[in-house]
Amino acid sequence: MAEAVLRREDGSIVCERCVLADTALTRMKGLLGRRELPNGEGILLKPASSVHMAFMRFPIDAVFLDRDLRVVKIAADLRPWRAAGSRGAKAVLEIPAGEARRRDLSVGDRLVAG
Repeated sequence: MAEAVLRREDGSIVCERCVLADTALTRMKGLLGRRELPNGEGILLKPASSVHMAFMRFPIDAVFLDRDLRVVKIAADLRPWRAAGSRGAKAVLEIPAGEARRRDLSVGDRLVAG
């Protein structure tokens, strides 16, 4: 799987090691089977407008993005056996719980890969 660094337009880093899950199989597997998601790591599910936490072992922040990678919603501290979605979302960035707040991420921020 491809890996990228995701930044805000101002250059501040949102995810140092972000894996791109852009096939049906990689999106379906997502973070399943992992015991944790270390700070700085994440997975970008594309295309996706919702996520489910069935069989997950830890909470995450789910950041919903439109086609321009602009944040349209943040589901913070999404716990196992929950689900979240956002109308208009074309991708979802899954990062460790609390990371969106620590990185001062908010609705309207635009992300760039590089």
